[in-house]
Amino acid sequence: MDLLKERILRDGRMKEGNVLKVDSFLNHQMDIKLLNEIGKEFKRRFSDEKITKILTIEASGIGIAAIAAQHFDFVPVVFAKKTKSKNLDGELLTSQVRSFTKGIVSDIQVEKKFLTPEDNVLIIDDFLAKGQALMGLIDIVKQSGATLAGCGIVIEKGFQDGGATLREDDIRVESLVIIEEMENGTIQFRE
Repeated sequence: MDLLKERILRDGRMKEGNVLKVDSFLNHQMDIKLLNEIGKEFKRRFSDEKITKILTIEASGIGIAAIAAQHFDFVPVVFAKKTKSKNLDGELLTSQVRSFTKGIVSDIQVEKKFLTPEDNVLIIDDFLAKGQALMGLIDIVKQSGATLAGCGIVIEKGFQDGGATLREDDIRVESLVIIEEMENGTIQFRE
């Protein structure tokens, strides 16, 4: 997706430890026009699937998933919560996720009533590095009995093993851009 590549090169910032900051347009301040194009692209890539729910994880995936949902006939967006709250009062589907950027383990949870065996679920997230968030979300989909249509990722770090591991497990992963290398202030995209 050339528009996204251009934006990463123009406004993305690399930090120590292979961290790419895209907070000026994707996951802190959001460029809604860009997110709309991202949603259109996810719809194009998953046009062969009848998606009934989009699943993501708080917080960075929520805006992307909500805008993408418009292109899937306004299907509901469900997001896994990272902290238990008093508002979670039903039976919960839970999994553990290690955050690459934060270096912590979180218990994520979704109320069981929001994912059913009749659902065909598309997982959407902003980044794929080690794949821990996706594995936790996939675990929740499996627990619910729903069908996993696949995973839509905005930016994949192809030099880390998350995408390869998921694909080896026959999980459909559609990444809009894959970064092959981040070194010496330059970003190389996979073609």
